[in-house]
Amino acid sequence: MRTLPIIWQRLVSADGTTCPRCRGTGEEVRRAVARLRTILEPLGIVPGLQVKEIDEASFAADTLQSNQILIAGQPLDAWLGGRTGSSRCCDQCGDNECRTLELEDQAYEVVPEELILKAALKAASALATSSRGDV
Repeated sequence: MRTLPIIWQRLVSADGTTCPRCRGTGEEVRRAVARLRTILEPLGIVPGLQVKEIDEASFAADTLQSNQILIAGQPLDAWLGGRTGSSRCCDQCGDNECRTLELEDQAYEVVPEELILKAALKAASALATSSRGDV
């Protein structure tokens, strides 16, 4: 089985909490990965989810790295033809501008499962047709 690497990273405060935006995206990522296991199994591909925590100092240096999803080493927005945006967040993030996904004139603070699936299936297609087994 080949692995389709999926990385989701978000700010985790010193007390172990994250903002509602990241919490929502985390739920969507986990649902998408569960569905991908079934969808990709016949192709000999298994999704490998890695969840990374960003500490407050790293977040302060680059707020747009929080709530980021990478699939096969590329940002989700690259697979979808979208772009990274930002909007004011809350809670653990304070008044910082945090990552959004901008796609087809719509901004997503919480990345929906359907878009994660779409990006992952594009990446899996590239993986399945790659002669070296990587994207």
